Amino acid sequence: MTQQIKKITNFTDIYALFGGTFDPIHYGHLIPIEELAKKIGLHHVILLPNNIPPHRIKPKASIQQRLEMIKLAIKNNTLFSISTSELKRKTPSYTVETLISFRQQIGWKKQLGFIIGQDSLISINTWFHWKKILDICHLLVCARPGYTTYFPTIEMQQWLKNHQIYKPEILKNKPYGFIYIANTSLLNISSTKIRKRKYNIKNYKYILPPKVLNYINKNNLY
Repeated sequence: MTQQIKKITNFTDIYALFGGTFDPIHYGHLIPIEELAKKIGLHHVILLPNNIPPHRIKPKASIQQRLEMIKLAIKNNTLFSISTSELKRKTPSYTVETLISFRQQIGWKKQLGFIIGQDSLISINTWFHWKKILDICHLLVCARPGYTTYFPTIEMQQWLKNHQIYKPEILKNKPYGFIYIANTSLLNISSTKIRKRKYNIKNYKYILPPKVLNYINKNNLY
């Protein structure tokens, strides 16, 4: 890891992980997580850039370029740190394996949250060993524009009903097993559109941290 996992200082603290390709990292990643952190009292979010995503195309930027952009994006922001553990994998990064690895580090008595977007929640039944995930962590869900919390099957809708909570303070009652869907900002920002330069140049200051945009332009990425 580029930074050590911070020590839990009180019972209400939750270790929270957020994975992705971050190709590139943008405000659509950062702002909802910052809002989520305020709502549930998160003091630390570990960003997990991956090497080989199981459900996405291979990243355009190199490992080092993506890592550098993340560092620039979170510089002086004490909420975030980075783990490079997934970047060392030569096989696809499966969430359940990542979560088990972190549990081995922090034990099973502490709260562990995995942050995902609403789009990922709706498709979670396509993930590798997805039914095991809530046996390891809480799912902390950020809202995404254009998505609902209605699953196409009754079975999946019941799964959500069985695990969803509406008051974030309930998260501290167990180290894993709950789903909390936060009412975060609906930011229609896409890494794909950024790579294809689909945004108006005047709007980029609302899309990317300035240092990340400068890095992209300086290195002729995308």
